[in-house]
Amino acid sequence: MSWRVSGTYLESCNCDPVCPCRTVGGIPGGRSTTGVCVGALCWQIGAGHADALDLGGLAVAMVYRYDDDEPGSPWVLTLHVDERAGEAERLALADIFLGRRGGPKVLALPWVRKASTVLTVEPSRIELDVRSVRAWLRVSDRVELRIARPFAVEERVSCIVPGHDVPGTELQTEILRVDDGPFTDEFVGNCAFTAPFAYAADD
Repeated sequence: MSWRVSGTYLESCNCDPVCPCRTVGGIPGGRSTTGVCVGALCWQIGAGHADALDLGGLAVAMVYRYDDDEPGSPWVLTLHVDERAGEAERLALADIFLGRRGGPKVLALPWVRKASTVLTVEPSRIELDVRSVRAWLRVSDRVELRIARPFAVEERVSCIVPGHDVPGTELQTEILRVDDGPFTDEFVGNCAFTAPFAYAADD
C-alpha cells in the first residue's frame, strides 16, 4: 500500500508536565511520573491517502496503558477510528496506525515496536479543536480532554509520536477523563502535548 498522512497530533497522559517521555533541549526523559502511564492520543489528518483512498479530514484516537516495571513495558490499547470514514478507509487507518503497513516513523512508535495488546478497533465519533490555546478532544463518551494552558518550557520540546525531529508545545490540562472499557481514570493538571505530524510508507 502506498500511503501518506499528515496533520496535527494531540495527546495527554497522567504524567506531570513536562512529560518524562519528552526530549527537552535534546536531553531524553525517563520513567513515567507514577511508573504507570494511562492516556489518550489523537491524530487529526489534514491531508492523506492510502492508495486511491482519500483520508483527509479524518481522525484516529488511541486509549492506552503501560507499566514501566512490566518487562518490556507492553502497551494495552483501544484504537478509535473516525466513524465518518467508510469501511475501506477505516481499515486503512487502522492498518497504518497499528504499524501493519510499515513506514519508518510508524515502526518506531512504542506500541508498534514493543509487544502490545490491541483490545479493539472501533468506529467512534472523534471531535477536537487544536487551533485554539485551549484545545479539546472528545471521543464519543469515552474520552474528554480539555487543555487549560500552555506549559512554559524554555527549550525545544519533542515527542517520539510525531517524531523527535518535530518540535511541539507542552500543555497542561484542565481535565483528562477516560472511561473506555478497562481504562477508567480522571486527571487534573496533568501533561498534554501537541505538534504537527507526517507519516508515510517511504519516509
